[in-house]
Amino acid sequence: MDPLIGMGVLALVGAVAAIAGYTEDLESVVGSQSNPNSQVQLAPQMKYPHRLFNKAISGEPLSNGLAAVVGAVISVSLEFYADLSIITVIVIGSMAAMIIHMILAATSFFGRIASQSRFKQPLYMDVFKTNLPVIAAYAFMTTACILIICYLMAAYLDIQIPIPLLALILGITVGSIGSSVGDIQYGAECLYQNLEFGSGVNAAYSGNIVRKAASGIRSGIDNSWFSSKFGGPTTGIAFAAVLFMTSWITVLFNPAWGGAVGWCGLIAGVLFIAATAAANRYLEKSARRNFGPYRKDEKTEGAE
Repeated sequence: MDPLIGMGVLALVGAVAAIAGYTEDLESVVGSQSNPNSQVQLAPQMKYPHRLFNKAISGEPLSNGLAAVVGAVISVSLEFYADLSIITVIVIGSMAAMIIHMILAATSFFGRIASQSRFKQPLYMDVFKTNLPVIAAYAFMTTACILIICYLMAAYLDIQIPIPLLALILGITVGSIGSSVGDIQYGAECLYQNLEFGSGVNAAYSGNIVRKAASGIRSGIDNSWFSSKFGGPTTGIAFAAVLFMTSWITVLFNPAWGGAVGWCGLIAGVLFIAATAAANRYLEKSARRNFGPYRKDEKTEGAE
């Protein structure tokens, strides 16, 4: 295959990955499965009851990895035994993974709220009914995008990894990125708008989350609207960048596809890593210089 065609397929993989990262982050925000979920879980114990959907199943990486591998196993099995089209098996596999995800979300929601009855945390059935379909829709889209990526990489990029295993790796990856990249807009910005940005969460403020939205009492869907402005797109861009930047060298410098020799790819990889490290260091120092210090009682010199 021509390297330019490979780069085109890789660009398509990046675009689908951006959608997967976006929907994954918003799904975890609606269900309070991001890293800040501990504050949502702690709030009733600190006498702050809320109307947020609380479903931390196992953390985002394992939860998305499970959904992805379930969808991939079903898709591959149907394609092999039932001789169905790829689009059909992807839809069926994503629906099966979505159903399993909904079951885990429902049992987790009821179990967590029931365990907090001693803290007078009500169990709101309307919260369950309105948030669960949103969680299901986002889970379906995330799983479908991951399966599309797996089939594209297996068919066109010569990835010699079984599709279920590749789906597991990508599911864990997108969940990890959502936990590390997108959560800042959910925890530090959305749940703690009453605190100064960058100040951290003092132990005295544990569980004292913002429980009121622009109109009425805050719900997981309000958090999703907030995070969709920056947290979701940032997660999508990060996931797409991970897939694209880790694969473009092997695609462009693949001798089997008419590319340059392997040594050129190795040199390009080393130069790319060095440039990325230098750019990251520059951005870090620039951010600290322009937006620090993070606390008022610190000196500006300490921001460096």
